[in-house]
Amino acid sequence: MRPARGSIWMGCAAVALLSGCMGGGGDTARAATDPAAPAVLGQAEASRSVVIADLLRRRSVIAPASPYGQVADAVLAANTRAAEAELRAAKLRAVAAEKNWLPTIGPSVSLSSLGDLVTSIVVDQVIWQGGRKKAERAFAAADVEHAAVVLAEDTNARLLTALSLYLTAEQGRAEAAVAATGLERMRQFEWVMERRVEGGVSDLSELSVMRQKRGEVEAGMRTGAEAAATALAELNAMSVRPLDAVRGLGEAQTPGGVETALAVLKAEADKTRQVAQAQIERAGHLPGVSAQAQIGDGGGDPALRVGSENGLGFGTAARLQAIRAAEAGAEARLGQAREESARRLAGLKQELAATERQAAEQVRLAAQARRNYELFQQQYDGGQRKVLDVVGVFETWLDAETKRVALTHRAALTKLKIAAELGLLVDGSRI
Repeated sequence: MRPARGSIWMGCAAVALLSGCMGGGGDTARAATDPAAPAVLGQAEASRSVVIADLLRRRSVIAPASPYGQVADAVLAANTRAAEAELRAAKLRAVAAEKNWLPTIGPSVSLSSLGDLVTSIVVDQVIWQGGRKKAERAFAAADVEHAAVVLAEDTNARLLTALSLYLTAEQGRAEAAVAATGLERMRQFEWVMERRVEGGVSDLSELSVMRQKRGEVEAGMRTGAEAAATALAELNAMSVRPLDAVRGLGEAQTPGGVETALAVLKAEADKTRQVAQAQIERAGHLPGVSAQAQIGDGGGDPALRVGSENGLGFGTAARLQAIRAAEAGAEARLGQAREESARRLAGLKQELAATERQAAEQVRLAAQARRNYELFQQQYDGGQRKVLDVVGVFETWLDAETKRVALTHRAALTKLKIAAELGLLVDGSRI
């Protein structure tokens, strides 16, 4: 038998009136009015969440017009953003949870003792449930925060991978350029040595050593070019357009101020989720009050129902202790996340300071090696030095210049790692 539509609304009104007369508790307090579900996180979420507001206000340390900025634009345009789908799902779950204080309506079908089919509509309104509904809303909100931080982490990690590949390519090309300059000079030395051997001034052993040194420089040039080609192939695979024409080190500011690392933000959101989950489980062991009305064949007057979801048993005390232990564990994991993040940042900052100092020192050493080579070349031209003496000093300059290139790019990569740890490789509003 199909109940009349007017009866259904009368039953709903009766349940609502009964719940109002009972003076609803924390679970019946109305949630904030739902905003229209936006496509991305915006001001509505930021106004209700400290974590999301923190993410939205972050600004990238990368200069937009720099090579870093060009790489970031191309890579972000090709981002599949799998984490964004989870964020959207979490937002929808939060929107649904904000309405969990409203009555639930569902069908009821049963078979009477006489074999008749009895159908009705059951309207149930929770009046008090030990804070379960409020905890469910808190869990859903924390789930959105957790998904937002994961999205920020994924985006920053993707950019760090792309910029690391770009720096590897730049380092390979720079080292290949240094080796190419050295190879041209080595071939000149080899030609001079061949003429000296033909004239009987030098022997074949000196020519063999000279050819070995030229071969080593040539191999170094090929190694740098191959490393650059491999890194560029990977970089182009994750970008929306080829980036072979982008050259030079980008501009990245040193992160300033006190920013909370993304790992810590995620741990905070995870802690809130775990505490809310513990509160939901605890509420299941507490008595609850709900108003219920049944409209239809088996309908009756609205009534109150008192009971607990899980009931009480011999193991209830242990389960409640386990719930309290879960809350303490969530706080401990947050402290561990803070410690690990602080340790990583401290290590990266010390590495950056050391690498920048070594790079500056290597610049001076390379300049000194260059002056020594020029001095030996002048002495060779004056007949005071042998060819291999000049070649040895020239090799020292090539090695010093190659180390300078490596240290410069290593310092640039370390600075980007610090920015990624703090979530500062891309604007939060852009994510």
